[in-house]
Amino acid sequence: MLVRAAAERYGEREAVVEGRTRVSYAELGERVERAAAACLARGVEPGDRVAVWAPNTLDWIVAALGAVTAGGVLVPVNTRFKGAEAAYVLERTRARLLFVTGTFLGASYVASLRRATAEGPGTGPLPGLPHLREAVVFAPDAPENFRTWADFLDCGTAVSRRAVRERAELTAPSAPSDITFTSGTTGHPKGVVITHEQTLRVYDCWSELAGLAEGDRYLIVNPFFHTFGYKAGVIACLLRGATMIPQPVFNAETALAHIATERISVLPGPPTLHQSLLDHPARHQHDLSALRLVVTGAAVVPLELVERLRAELGVGTVLTAYGLTEASGTVTMCRRGDPPEVVAATSGRALPGTEVKVVASSGAEQPPGTPGEVLVRGYHVTSGYFEEPRRTEEVLTPDGWLRTGDIGVMDTDGNLRITDRIKDMFIVGGFNAYPAEIEQLLTRHPGIAEAAVVGVPDARLGEVAKVFAVRHPGATVTADDLIAWSRREMANYKVPREVEFVPELPRNASGKVVKTRLRRLR
Repeated sequence: MLVRAAAERYGEREAVVEGRTRVSYAELGERVERAAAACLARGVEPGDRVAVWAPNTLDWIVAALGAVTAGGVLVPVNTRFKGAEAAYVLERTRARLLFVTGTFLGASYVASLRRATAEGPGTGPLPGLPHLREAVVFAPDAPENFRTWADFLDCGTAVSRRAVRERAELTAPSAPSDITFTSGTTGHPKGVVITHEQTLRVYDCWSELAGLAEGDRYLIVNPFFHTFGYKAGVIACLLRGATMIPQPVFNAETALAHIATERISVLPGPPTLHQSLLDHPARHQHDLSALRLVVTGAAVVPLELVERLRAELGVGTVLTAYGLTEASGTVTMCRRGDPPEVVAATSGRALPGTEVKVVASSGAEQPPGTPGEVLVRGYHVTSGYFEEPRRTEEVLTPDGWLRTGDIGVMDTDGNLRITDRIKDMFIVGGFNAYPAEIEQLLTRHPGIAEAAVVGVPDARLGEVAKVFAVRHPGATVTADDLIAWSRREMANYKVPREVEFVPELPRNASGKVVKTRLRRLR
């Protein structure tokens, strides 16, 4: 078991730093075993889904790893979700146990979840979620029918260490370790099932290619609910003995202070994160000399950014990568020593043991330099979406290739460059935004008959949503009204920044909205 092996191997080396709290690997192992014991005591069985809806914290790490140690299947929930969005994930997976933060970014997650699940046949903590038997709040006080984190941990005092370890040893490497939700073009999230052995093999490889080493100090800004934050963050650090410094919300000034005071050496994140650090007016007041490794991706990476990281901050290794949740988060990666133009213009080459090809719509493989859909095959490709065989068949070919839905170009050295997105996805500050999902949410507004969303350029976030909306007859909803409503009903990165009302949406002969025409109107 990974946590126990890390505790034995790295012992007193710092595992997690959170404010004044400093936890060694040995102490982290003990905390995780205590959380696992509590899971056993509260009836978690192998294969039960256990959800965590909370920001990047030590408690998240302990709860998640404790649940997995007890044989549970982790379901990370997006912290930007509103109550209804989170409830969908919990209901879809029939989650048995939920760990949830108290107040975060001024919002009560418990209150929003209670509003979304107020009605239903359940007898547990949330009536609208009949399969949920236990809900635990990371807070000193808990509302009715919820437990505090401390009370939950106390439940495991009668469970022996031997019982915990026996349960952990029952878990097969091929068993599911997590179900991470990604959104699809039909408008509702899909749960990607990944196993223990897939996760460990991919992120052992990722750590090797990146050069993550024992003693590195890793500022984890990428959210834990995302594959990259959890697996290239927490799992990679456990594999290599690096110190985790979780940051719940990205703030450039806070990140600069962390880098200086904690001597941060590793900082993965989207290009916008690194750009904001480089451009921050107080950057020169901080000692950033310990920073040696940056891994980025999720968007076009300007050559200037790579060069500035190396020249201005002295970062020795800057790498780019490409991946998707359906392939355990990583597919291709640059290698140390690649020239800046390769790092900036491509996402590198396929991981060892992975096949990547670019195909035409006919399925024929494209020659280097010719765009087509990116297909991936390898040990780390998901077995499918959780209990959605039809959708699984849409993305997995009979011979094991994953259709990514991304358009890419391969060069003669095997470096992949992503050029477009078949599924119209766009990326808002590192978060994947899916137009169909946003459109589905927008049409819940009583004044909106139809909506079509496209990504438009934004200097700070890369891209943001613009909506072309058709009002219901007699409706008087304004752009400001719709944006304000959206902020209440959906995660912030999905909220449209621009609204244009149109009498009708352009459609083709089959009735589908022609988004290429909308993009010309941007």
